[in-house]
Amino acid sequence: MNPHRILIIQTAFIGDVVLATPLITQMRLFFPKVAIDFLVRKGNESLLAEDARIENILIWDKKEKIKSLVKLIRQIRKSNYDVVINVQRYYSMGLVTFLSHAKVKIGFDKNPFSWSFDHAIAHSLMHRIHEVDRNLELLRPFGTISKLKPELKLSKSTFTSIRKYKVTPYITIAPASIWKTKQFPLHKWITFIESIESQLIVYIIGGPDDKKLGNEIHQQTHEGVVNLCGNLNLLQSAALMEGALMNYVNDSAPMHLASAMNAPTTAIFCSTIPAFGFGPLSDNCVVIESSQKLNCRPCGTHGSKVCPEKHFNCAEKISVKSLIKRLN
Repeated sequence: MNPHRILIIQTAFIGDVVLATPLITQMRLFFPKVAIDFLVRKGNESLLAEDARIENILIWDKKEKIKSLVKLIRQIRKSNYDVVINVQRYYSMGLVTFLSHAKVKIGFDKNPFSWSFDHAIAHSLMHRIHEVDRNLELLRPFGTISKLKPELKLSKSTFTSIRKYKVTPYITIAPASIWKTKQFPLHKWITFIESIESQLIVYIIGGPDDKKLGNEIHQQTHEGVVNLCGNLNLLQSAALMEGALMNYVNDSAPMHLASAMNAPTTAIFCSTIPAFGFGPLSDNCVVIESSQKLNCRPCGTHGSKVCPEKHFNCAEKISVKSLIKRLN
């Protein structure tokens, strides 16, 4: 089969979209002239906005779930896709794939509509392979898979827009996470920042919702700390990370942005574990986690809103010195 037009579907979180970008590269290796569309949830479209390999970005507005799904299905049917590749494992995108009228439908066997796929690929978090490699298995029906990493395409104007922040050496920290037990504690971020050279600029990065946390850190540390939460878009944050001496991140979206830019990464894993397959992929990357063996860790694939055991030792037992060593 030589497809002319394909659709890739990944409507999960920011990091999940980043980890699906190798599918674009692999499909272009298989079929250099294929037209690629990509479906994301509303709010994540800016991640792919500067990628010239993508012809159209489709958007699912989850807040208008049914209305948006109906609109999407109509739009997808009109596009006459040869192949739909559904990275999502849940009901809504399974339904979209089922009703797409694509000649070939591919997705994971965990999707409720996998019975309707032409190729239902096995998915398991227990095989200890990276999510990138799990995603690439969806393309196995087309041939041999290459070893690929996530990649974000950024324009010159994006790099130019953050040039003013790169005048002096700096590090970034991304202190927030949607899942609170993935989040390195506030007091430890403060101790870390207070322990490093004050002439080193520290940029706090994150979305608008992270601004309050960024302000708390800024107010309790030194003047070399700059809170950029909410000031940069996703691609600007990625561009800033690429030029950093080091990027300190939780097991969250910024870690995957760093991987996509091959930026130096120190990834702090609290309640979750790298064995799930979502660890950093940069050439210069280290995972830092508690050396204490905890029967309660991991407490789930995404962690929890609060520590179920009330002690949060998976984070509290991580030594700040291990973060400082990454700057030596």
